[in-house]
This record gives sequence, C-alpha cells and structure tokens, in this order.
Amino acid sequence: MMKAGASTVAETIVESLDRQGVRTVWGVVGDALNPITDAIRRQEAIEWIGVRHEEAGAFAASAQAQLTGTLAVCMGTVGPGSIHLLNGLYDAKKSHAPVLAICGQVPLAEIGTDFFQEVDNDALFADVGVFCQTLVSPTQMPTMLERAVQSALQRRGVAVLTVPGDVAAADLPKDAPSPRFVSEPATSVSDPAAIHRAAQAIDAAGSVAILAGIGAREARAALLALAEKLAAPIVLTLKAKEGLEHDNPYELGQNGLIGNPVAYDALADSDLMLLVGTDFPYPDWIPTGKVVVQIDLRGEHIGRRTAVTHGVVGDARLALEALEEAVGEKPDRSHLERSREKYAQWRADQSELTDPGFDHKGIVGRVRSKLDNRDARIRPEALAAAVDRQAPDDAIFTSDTGMSTVWLSRFVTLRGSRRLIGSYNLGSMANAMPQALGAQALDRDRKVVAFCGDGGLTMLLGDLITAVSHQLPVCIVVFDNGRLGMVKLEQERGGLPEFGTELANPDLAAVATAIGLHGVRVEDPDQLDAAVREALGHRGPVLLDAITNPDEVSLPPKVTPSDAWGFAIAKLSESLESRGR
Repeated sequence: MMKAGASTVAETIVESLDRQGVRTVWGVVGDALNPITDAIRRQEAIEWIGVRHEEAGAFAASAQAQLTGTLAVCMGTVGPGSIHLLNGLYDAKKSHAPVLAICGQVPLAEIGTDFFQEVDNDALFADVGVFCQTLVSPTQMPTMLERAVQSALQRRGVAVLTVPGDVAAADLPKDAPSPRFVSEPATSVSDPAAIHRAAQAIDAAGSVAILAGIGAREARAALLALAEKLAAPIVLTLKAKEGLEHDNPYELGQNGLIGNPVAYDALADSDLMLLVGTDFPYPDWIPTGKVVVQIDLRGEHIGRRTAVTHGVVGDARLALEALEEAVGEKPDRSHLERSREKYAQWRADQSELTDPGFDHKGIVGRVRSKLDNRDARIRPEALAAAVDRQAPDDAIFTSDTGMSTVWLSRFVTLRGSRRLIGSYNLGSMANAMPQALGAQALDRDRKVVAFCGDGGLTMLLGDLITAVSHQLPVCIVVFDNGRLGMVKLEQERGGLPEFGTELANPDLAAVATAIGLHGVRVEDPDQLDAAVREALGHRGPVLLDAITNPDEVSLPPKVTPSDAWGFAIAKLSESLESRGR
C-alpha cells in the first residue's frame, strides 16, 4: 500500500489517477519513470501492464479510452521510450480518445545540454497533443496535472506531461492541494434558426439519404425516427456499425473502398444528403452537386469533406429530435425500398463466398476457384463469417488496417452489445493486437477478438508475450495470406504488377505456442468451423492462424475506367467483376 498522504510528485500523480478511475497504465519501465512506476507498485488499485514496445502500450490505452470514454494512461521513459509512443498516440488523436501520456525526461539540470537520450518532448509531441508541457518544479503540482487531464477529457485528445525523474521523486510542498478533475462533457444545443433552415431544405427535397457516423451512435432512437419519417436509407461509416447496424431497417452498409455499390448509389440517387456525426474522410466517395445538411458537434468539421448547404452545430441526438419535429413526413418510400432491395441482393451474393465449400459447389464456384483460388485455400470471407457466427453477442472486435477490415466490415454484424475498435482514422498497421490487449484488460471475462493481417501482427509480434505475461485471454485471428493485401490491391488497381508485398511468414500458430498462447492453425476450408470453435472456446490467450487465399480481391463499389484498365494491365486473367456481384 502507498503511504497515507502522498508527499512526492510521483505519488500524487498515481493517487490522482486512482481517484479518476484509471485502472491500468501501459508502458516500459526505466530511469526517469522509476519514481512513478514504484508509486504504482506500492498501491493496489492501478495495474501496471509492461509491454514489449511502447507503441503497443499507446494503442492499448487508445482502445481503452475509446471503449470507455474515460481517461486512459500510457508512459514512455526518456528519449526513445517516449518516441515509441508516437504512432499509438496519433491513433488516439485521430480517434478523439482522451489519453494521458506521461513521459520521462533527463534530470532537470541537464535539460538543454544534449544529454544522453535527451529529446525535446514539448516539440516532439506538439502536433499530437492538445496539451504538451514539461513539469520543471514540484510547485507546479497539482496545476500542471489538472491542466493535462482536463485537456484530454474536455478536448477529447492526447495530453502529454513530461516529468524529469528528479522532479518526480521530489517532495511536494506540505500545503499543496490535491488535483481535481471535471469529467462531464458539455452538451451543445443547436441554434433553432439552423434547425429551421435545415428542415426547410429537407421538406423541399424529393428524396433524402443519410450518412451516419460514430457521432450519431448515442442518437440511435432519434436517427431511426427521422429516417422513418423521411423514408431515408442510412449509409453507415465503419465506426458507426457499432450501435447503428443491428435491427436497423434503413441501413445499407458502408460506403468507400471497403463498402458496397448500393450504399454509394443511394447517396448519389438522392436529392439531399444528411450527414450526421461523421467526418468521413474520403471526399471522392461523397457524391457532389446535391443539397447537403450536416450535423456535427464540432463546428470545424462542417464542410471540410464536401460542400455543405446548411450546417447545424450541436449534439446529434438533440439536433435530430428537433429536426424530426420540424420536418414533414415523406409519403414516397420508393428510394428507401429500392435501395434496401438492392442491398439485400448484394448481401445474398456476398454470402455465397462465406460457405467453406463454395469452391466445390456449382459451376460458378468451380470456375472461380480455378481463376482466383487455385490452391483451394480458405476464403477470407468464410473466415470472417465463421467468427461472426460463433463469437458471443457481447464480443469486442478490433481490426488491422487493410483487407481484414474489409472482411470485418462486410461479414461481421455488430449485434447485441458488440463493440468495434480500429485505426480507422489514422490507418496504421499493427493496431489490432495491441488494441485487443487494451480492451481485454478492461474485462478479462469478455471475449475480445482481433482481426489481424499477417503483416500487421508480425510488425508488433513481440507483444503477444504481453497477453501471456498479464493473463489477457485475447483471441487473435490472423488472415494469413502471405501478403500485404491492401497494398497488393492498390498496385493492381493502378496497373502495377505486385511488388514487395509477399511475406515469408513462419508458422504463426507454432510461434504463438512457443510464446505461451494456445496456437491453432487451419489450412483446409472443411476444418474452418472447427478451428474457429476451438479458438473462441479457449479460455486463455489464443492465436488462430488461418491460411487464406491471397488472390481474393475486394474491388471498390465503383470501378472507374482507369481502375479497370489498371487491373487489366496488372492481371489480365482476373475478372473485373466485384466479388460476389
């Protein structure tokens, strides 16, 4: 137990984080952090999780902050230890996750002397942090810690507090007050005049389509009520699958490179697009030349992806409820019904590929297997669908950037209380496994499933050890196609031959077994369901190494003539039809 009445800077930091509800801290111990990690050692409420690479710790903290909406903490020691945090912290920044990064620094007297491992953290983290300061005196406590935590919580971003080791170990003045934090976010009510203008535009439009993002997740009832009144199909961003996909008679899946043609067409064929709680970052996938109404809590997001006719700043739920009262009902439901029929047909076509025996059934299956699955490997669609069928309804999913996210987007439904985390704004490799570690540390009894690419997993492979050493029973599902699959697709789409994407992978299940996880390897499509059942049923950390088809290509919803020409040049024998269409 920590001694009563904390008296050092380090002890005050740890006690304050305890009162804030922080239960895990991620990092690698060493030098300047020693006073703080020792303070963690001497108390019981906060668990120190020592990772093998600080980047993994930052990803884990980012996942925790996104899942809980509360403060998460990671640490990096002097110089390189702090530098390693950067990529995971950028993920937190782009995901608006409240994360506190505590970074070590050389002794106070050596700052500015080009001392061993010295790095100017205030400069290094200036772009990633909403707060970035160095604690240079014990008298700055608790003010500096309060500013850091308040900035992370209220501005939904990364706060970086740098603490030289000698300052962390120093005694606080006896009359120093305890830090206090305010966690509750403000609720923003939209301007009634803006609501009125948006309602007038909606009433004047013949048909409406909605593009909903994660900002609409807590406004589910209001969103569905408005969609019903407007007979409007709802296109979801990937992050909006969570909470808005299940039991939604208006949804059409995702738009963009990972999406489907029906979603894009529904937006393109509408007279007015209503964007709710989304900063969808792909302008090429937002049809132009339309009346656009955008609702967002952050006014700076309005109009930065597409030209907006009417902007509404405010809380999504309150704005949608006000709009639903202000607009008239649209009796013509043909746009919604036509879109839903097309979407149902697209899903039916896609579902054929989820049958492990697809390559052996019917003329289409046999012909396709000769063209794109000559080695009769497991189709990634079938792997994703098998996990979806067998994972519990409260599972947390993470996915690596790349093709594993495509398969999750299309074949995993976020029913029940399922959650989803990924590097969907930063687009980093190697995020799924460490984010799964962070999610699992929140609740070791809840199933956490990571959809990992083989390239992503092997980039931070060492932190599989963290799952074992800290008894985190994650289920790692590896789409092992021996490729950087999304890069392969990008090259072929541009008319380039595949180059530099092939991976010389070991037997990843054997590697996992050597580390201490339960390893399962499956190569035969007929054994897929049994392998998934074994992996999901294991009570400890497990890795499922599924050998999937590297030539399974998921073309984007709209293929331009230049795209088609590129594929034709790169792979003359490959059909230009989108898989499953």
